[in-house]
Amino acid sequence: AYGERYRPVAERAGFSFPTSTVAELKVVERVPGSATTDFGAPGAIAEVDRRPLSAAAARRQAALVEACWAAFDEVVATAPSALRKGPRGGGRDLGAIVAHVLDAERAYLRKLGLRLGPFNGDEPDSLKSHRPAVLKVLGRAWRPSAGDPPWTAPYGARRIAWHVLDHAWEIEDRSEPGA
Repeated sequence: AYGERYRPVAERAGFSFPTSTVAELKVVERVPGSATTDFGAPGAIAEVDRRPLSAAAARRQAALVEACWAAFDEVVATAPSALRKGPRGGGRDLGAIVAHVLDAERAYLRKLGLRLGPFNGDEPDSLKSHRPAVLKVLGRAWRPSAGDPPWTAPYGARRIAWHVLDHAWEIEDRSEPGA
């Protein structure tokens, strides 16, 4: 069901997107879940995310994160400020979702070992100001070493991409009347 939502993001990053069926997908690792995974977020660093990452693989992951951000930016730019409410009348409007994404990314930066100056949430480009530093971290070869930040670059890329797309798709879905 999500394949067609991922396709434009993968293509924007320069990758073809296979037309695989769920039956053709291969599970490469399972990790214990938590309250975070119960919510749908990647909440544990898999062993595959602790393995060394080549420069080419790092550039690919950075390109995917950048494509996720571009998709989010496009959705935000075209969405109404007041979004359709959920079945019980709740749900954040556009500005609150954008602020939430910015707040989460601020926390993610620290988990990746980045310390940047304060963001000004009132400035339109504030959301984008940290992205070059994040892409620099995600786009370089990586090997585990003592003193690493709490998140590995591969896990950070996965978590950022998931979060940005989750909210881009929420905004899309709640921008459509009666959907």
